[in-house]
Amino acid sequence: MTIDFSAYVTGLNTEPGHEHRQALESSYHEAARVMSPQGLDHYLTGMKAMGTLNKGEDLILTYVQEMPGVAKELGEDVIPDIVSALMKLASHTSGTVVTLMMTNMPLAATRLGDADVMRSYLKLLHQLAGKAPRGLRPMMENMDELLSKLTLGGLRRWALWGAQAHQRDLDGQMAYFGLKTESSRAVLQKERRGTLFVDNQRKLNFYLRALWARAFFMRPTSGDYETRQGLKPFIEDFQIHLPDAFDPFRGISGLEVYRASAAHCAAHMVYTRQPLSAEQLSPAQMKLIELFEDARVEHLAIRDFPGLRKLWLGFFTAPMTPDEEFVELHPMMDRMIRLAIALLDPHYRDEEPLINDTASDFRRQLEVRADDNQLSWDAGITFYNKVIQQVALPNLRVMESWPIPYRDDNRYLWAFTENMFLESGLDYLPEHKQQIRKYVSAVEMANEVDCELAGDDAQEVWICATEFFPYEDEGISYNRMWGKEPVSAPYHYQEWDYHVQLFRPDWATVIERRQGKDDPERMDEILTKYKPIASRIRRLIDALQPQGIVRRRGYEEGEELDLNAAVRAMIDIRRGIMPDPRINIRIDRHIRDLSILVLMDLSESTNEKIGVQEGEPEYDTAPSILDLTRESTGLLAWAIDAIGDNFAVHGFASDGRHDVQYYRFKDFGQPYDDEAKSRMAGMQGGLSTRMGAALRHAGWHLTQQAAQKRLVLLITDGEPADIDERDPQYLRHDTKKAVEDLARQGVYTYCLTLDPNADRYVARIFGENNYSIVDHLERLPERLPAVFAAITG
Repeated sequence: MTIDFSAYVTGLNTEPGHEHRQALESSYHEAARVMSPQGLDHYLTGMKAMGTLNKGEDLILTYVQEMPGVAKELGEDVIPDIVSALMKLASHTSGTVVTLMMTNMPLAATRLGDADVMRSYLKLLHQLAGKAPRGLRPMMENMDELLSKLTLGGLRRWALWGAQAHQRDLDGQMAYFGLKTESSRAVLQKERRGTLFVDNQRKLNFYLRALWARAFFMRPTSGDYETRQGLKPFIEDFQIHLPDAFDPFRGISGLEVYRASAAHCAAHMVYTRQPLSAEQLSPAQMKLIELFEDARVEHLAIRDFPGLRKLWLGFFTAPMTPDEEFVELHPMMDRMIRLAIALLDPHYRDEEPLINDTASDFRRQLEVRADDNQLSWDAGITFYNKVIQQVALPNLRVMESWPIPYRDDNRYLWAFTENMFLESGLDYLPEHKQQIRKYVSAVEMANEVDCELAGDDAQEVWICATEFFPYEDEGISYNRMWGKEPVSAPYHYQEWDYHVQLFRPDWATVIERRQGKDDPERMDEILTKYKPIASRIRRLIDALQPQGIVRRRGYEEGEELDLNAAVRAMIDIRRGIMPDPRINIRIDRHIRDLSILVLMDLSESTNEKIGVQEGEPEYDTAPSILDLTRESTGLLAWAIDAIGDNFAVHGFASDGRHDVQYYRFKDFGQPYDDEAKSRMAGMQGGLSTRMGAALRHAGWHLTQQAAQKRLVLLITDGEPADIDERDPQYLRHDTKKAVEDLARQGVYTYCLTLDPNADRYVARIFGENNYSIVDHLERLPERLPAVFAAITG
């Protein structure tokens, strides 16, 4: 069939034999092999539209040559959307950039893998054309790297962050979108997801075909535009929709998550023969029915392919991450997870008889009517009627927060296609650790540990809650002989960049470490050394002690009548003069509901001696700033402990933004005993002062305390500074922002500074009346308890 290309193309030579005509004919023949007549009509109409833009012949040739590949990948219905998007973008940017966009369309089609996701990608390009037009060209030049690492949601957040950060900086736009700046690479790394669907789609197809000898259509979904929260897997229109990326889950790789999810969805499509009725069911009842239906189809799949049990059961038995261990599940969700394990593993025995009996009854019914999904309906309603007598049902959001990622949202089970209850997704948390850490007792450590000296390459590290000593006990533990310094998981905090007025995401890394111990009597000797000051502090303690019930007279309204004042008022009335209306007593309950965190700056400058220069005879015996900080903190800890307030003593130092070291000498709820005193006695100074990150971490500890008033009392001898930041204003602005952020969370910050030149910056950081300057360092042990009394009294 001969096509008159001159009717569709302007700006190209369509004479026979010309290279333009040859390119048009070869591309049209390729399009005819993959498109229907309607698709070819869309293709030719788009060809004509590209010519009317007057953006050069390169755009037309690129469209002609690349569009058949895009249609083959995503379907011909996407052609009008791409043409319309390019025509809109042509009014915002140059023809070169539009040509680059069209050049990258086959790559985008391959990496995104779905027509709906491609339409969202086109909307993103249109949005960026208005926000960051200078960034489009370098972004298109690096699209291969971007799409190989990011999902569409991650690409959108990366691009919009750069557009907002460099809104008025055109050179900055080009550098950011060209991946030439540190912030661009940092945000790219932050948004990078674990395992991408497009890289494993063929493997998953072969995997399902090997199991059930049939083809299953799978499509990626992108539901994490604003956050890292993606869509759950779901089945719709006889197609399996899987998230475009999976992060590792409790040590299980993203590919294994995809295999488990694809096999589970395929089991629904193979073994669910008819939908269930949702009439007159509550959302909670539906969730329990879905739990049994998941178990039914997995039982049938395991009957045919026994190896699937190990694949699915691994998600329930994998050890939780440290972040998950501190999350308390709702009792109902805990029962649902344990029931799921009992239904999947016939050897599992739960501590609750209801779960064991339910799993046993369901397993017996499966032997008779495994192919009837009405069994799941009956079992779910029966379990619902029993369990609501034991535990209250949580709200719908809690029941939807199913922590196992491979299971779908079960919309395929029901007799309707639109379900308002099944639209929320699952939050996929990135894995913070490469190793599995297991907390064990000393007996388990002694009997079953393989190697006391597990290295960085160990797959599983056992941690003993107490010191672990060798059999030939010499008073020295394994940890002190050979062990490494115990450190926490990294805590990542944002930092404020005052140049662009935006936060740098996950910029500073805080790691909790431990310093050495010393003799706890060293802290007790402080009371003897400062005996006069301790006597004055004792009077402060007595004044700050909670006084219980306090009656205050002289109020017009109150809880009790003041008889003396009432008599005087009646006498005044009889005398014909105006009585005093303040005849009531108000009863106040005086309770100190306070949590305070004393945060010490332990930078290298705290090692400086006071009042002497190096080389002088008294230099070795002269006290250092650190000595005075320890002594004053010891006096304050003794005072707070006597009052009964909830308090902690922490410290910090930094070695660049990647290593902000945080020390916990005494924690909340821990008694001020020899253990805490020995840690405070052993405190040492070193490194730099990245104050904003330390304040944010201290604020996080305080937010975990249930107190009406929460206070960070910061003791520092200088301004914020670090080795990797030359701009002295940068860390000052970040610290100021950290103080403001903590205030919004209800955490009050007060600074006691030992820098005599702090007038230049301390008020701007902490605000007026939120700081004190100690001009004479020798008076620090006296000033610190007084400051505490003033701000908490």
